[in-house]
Amino acid sequence: MRLSRNLASVTVAATLLLCLPYDPVPHARVRSVPPAAGQPAVPEQVGAQPFGSECRVHISGSHVVAHCHNPYVGTDRVRLHIECARWWDIDTDTSPADAGPAATVRLSGRCWKEVRTAWVSHQRQGS
Repeated sequence: MRLSRNLASVTVAATLLLCLPYDPVPHARVRSVPPAAGQPAVPEQVGAQPFGSECRVHISGSHVVAHCHNPYVGTDRVRLHIECARWWDIDTDTSPADAGPAATVRLSGRCWKEVRTAWVSHQRQGS
């Protein structure tokens, strides 16, 4: 009897998960422009060209390494920021590195002891 109740609970949970609404969001930021009289609807890009490198940050003990790949046409100036866990340990920021179109850059830094958090900032070249 107990097995059938557990199976029923799992079945109900799976059914509820499958019934949740799912609204996929496109990667590119586009919006539809109402068509002019007799014209087909054409998507228009919101703002400027797509921008920003995809960065992966790896923390291993007191060392941090970030790899940033820029799939877009514009150059992305990336910078690694490291916040150390100990109050006496100095937080660091790397020098900016330019990730050109279809380029990958490697950024690294460290704390004396543990790392609390690390992230990468992005800036359009020339800004």
